[in-house]
Amino acid sequence: MGSLMQSVPEMEKKPVGIRFLERTKGSKLSYNAYQAIVLIVTFLSYASYHAARKTTSIVKSALDPQSPDTGVNSLLLRFTSFRSSGQEQGENGGWAPFNGPNGTVLLGEIDVAFLAVYAFGMYFAGHLGDRMNLRIFLTVGMVGTGLFTSLFGVGYWANVHSFYYFLIMQMLAGLFQSSGWPSVVAVVGNWFSKKKRGLIMGIWNAHTSVGNIAGSLIAAAMLRYGWGWSFVVPGVVIALIGLVNFAFLPVNPEMVGAERDEDVDSSSEKIGDSVNAPLLLSSSDSETDDKKRAVGFIEAWRIPGVAPFALCLFFAKLVAYTFLYWLPFYVSHTAIEGEYLSDETAGNLSTMFDVGGVVGGIMAGYISDRIGARAITAASFMYCSIPALFFYRSYGHVSLLANASLMFLTGMLVNGPYALITTAVSADLGTHSSLKGNSRALATVTAIIDGTGSVGAAVGPLLTGYISSRSSWTAVFTMLMGAAFVAGLLLTRLVMAEVAAKIAESRPSESECRAPVDHQGHVIDV
Repeated sequence: MGSLMQSVPEMEKKPVGIRFLERTKGSKLSYNAYQAIVLIVTFLSYASYHAARKTTSIVKSALDPQSPDTGVNSLLLRFTSFRSSGQEQGENGGWAPFNGPNGTVLLGEIDVAFLAVYAFGMYFAGHLGDRMNLRIFLTVGMVGTGLFTSLFGVGYWANVHSFYYFLIMQMLAGLFQSSGWPSVVAVVGNWFSKKKRGLIMGIWNAHTSVGNIAGSLIAAAMLRYGWGWSFVVPGVVIALIGLVNFAFLPVNPEMVGAERDEDVDSSSEKIGDSVNAPLLLSSSDSETDDKKRAVGFIEAWRIPGVAPFALCLFFAKLVAYTFLYWLPFYVSHTAIEGEYLSDETAGNLSTMFDVGGVVGGIMAGYISDRIGARAITAASFMYCSIPALFFYRSYGHVSLLANASLMFLTGMLVNGPYALITTAVSADLGTHSSLKGNSRALATVTAIIDGTGSVGAAVGPLLTGYISSRSSWTAVFTMLMGAAFVAGLLLTRLVMAEVAAKIAESRPSESECRAPVDHQGHVIDV
């Protein structure tokens, strides 16, 4: 009777989708099954965030087709069929107010406003996420993102030509988008021990590239029916996936009464262990943990390692997002083997950067798990990206193969530490030993790190546009190499600490150094 009464509140905590699966199966789900659900649902959730985010850059060339600088993210679509549907573009093509002489400036302001609100909102999102049910918080963020992304597209049918309408819709979409990353990282971190986090999160982080590609394909396919559909369809998709998230996402093992497997328990040593610290306390300690207050914003900044990694990510994202926003444009304006590529070919070629990023994220996670040193791995990748950037600028024009190979290498080295810091490192720091077992810091720490990085993501493309128009692309790459160097330099103190720890581990202990003695205390000659 007692066990029955205890199971009722437990069942009430479980998402409705989980209850449905258990009733269908006729038994409780295993811990591994829960982990699989978490990975799939969060992967789809954040991929849909990126798909909705990518839409704006794809539609730029439809809003302002006359500008030579329009659509630096969407050159892939310059020659797609939307150009033939003139009845939707107006007499001169495009959509007012973006098809005027300052259309590119207006589109740039929308991008900057989105990224600025996104970065600003990230700090508050993490703070709220640690104080709310992450499943509900993430669902609200996804539905809100879908709503305002769709409303941007509704301007097409409503014949809206007010710049401020589109600006406000993008800012609100950016605000709701900021809820995504702190939430998904916190949930995934709750289900995987630190020992396995790097590799698993490296693979899981491929959702960024998958979302970018999916968003591009959806937006491109919808353009022929009118650019409004390119916003509405991704908006509806993310809202629907948000409902799936609400129905199935288990926030942590304690919420659904999942018991950790033996291999998980054996790898979860005391809180603060440098390799195997579990993300949450055991269920027996969860009641005490739940009573602890959530970590404050300033307190989270003071966690050792948070500030260096956050500032490192600022410069790492500055480099990564410069490529995201400007790479297709750069490729199409660079003579390769003496010839300029078409916009479509340049767009296709630029995907090699994302492919390299997927490989780099997995490699960085695997390497950091094997050597047990996140800072050494991240700094090494950033330093190695400097010669890669130099060689890409210097020799990318030699041949198509050379350009693609160097682009792949650059993407791998730039996005590797970016993926590592925003996933495994954020989860590690959210359970730092200084928190003394308090698990309610994950979303806040993740938001601080990625929010700071997002500021760099906004700064990079802005600086690139300014420098490239007033100087040269060589100056742009010099800036990027400098940013990569500073990113690695910011981790110097942590790298030195990890190196010192590795040296200490390699030295034999005092007991191992003693000569063996017999029962009378005489040294035994070995």
